[in-house]
Amino acid sequence: MLSIVSAVLFFIAFLVNAADISTNDTFTSTNIMLLGLTVLALHLAGVGSGWTARGRRH
Repeated sequence: MLSIVSAVLFFIAFLVNAADISTNDTFTSTNIMLLGLTVLALHLAGVGSGWTARGRRH
């Protein structure tokens, strides 16, 4: 789930950069890209990966 969120953030950053949209200082393509990298790092760290079955042995 977090990887999809990061992909959407990267796509929005690409659109802002490619379309050369003038935004304020907090909503720049670099800041959106950094948010995407943060979400991607959380995904790779295992945050939000869902439930794991512990203690079940078959």
